[in-house]
Amino acid sequence: MKTYQAKKEELNPQWYLVDAKGKVLGRLATELAKILKGKNKPTYTPHMDTGDFVILVNAGKVILTGKKMKDKVYYHHTGHPGGIKEINAEKLLAKKPTEMIRMAVRGMLPKNSLGRQMLRKLKVYPGPNHPHEAQKPIPLEPK
Repeated sequence: MKTYQAKKEELNPQWYLVDAKGKVLGRLATELAKILKGKNKPTYTPHMDTGDFVILVNAGKVILTGKKMKDKVYYHHTGHPGGIKEINAEKLLAKKPTEMIRMAVRGMLPKNSLGRQMLRKLKVYPGPNHPHEAQKPIPLEPK
């Protein structure tokens, strides 16, 4: 028996359209990461990017459970001494609605060049409009 290895010529990435309105952040991020990695396909190969493109609309309407909207804190460092910055989820969602979803999905992808390549296939938009009508995205309802 041989293990299947996907070939570059055989890859046929699809485009999916996902609406984040009223969806829980973590559960949505796991589904998106699965699609970006290609784990939802029988042709999944761990060392190749076999995933599909995902267009996410209404990123500003994603929800968090419990008191996380006020209590969850995101940190980043400017690179300068004492340059650690923090912002809570509520302010981050108001300031940059797409960034919270992008960070959640990025944490679920591989931490290497392959993961960065997969993340580039995620297109996140704060409202209901997107410029990818020409790709004919398939509407997808995550679990």
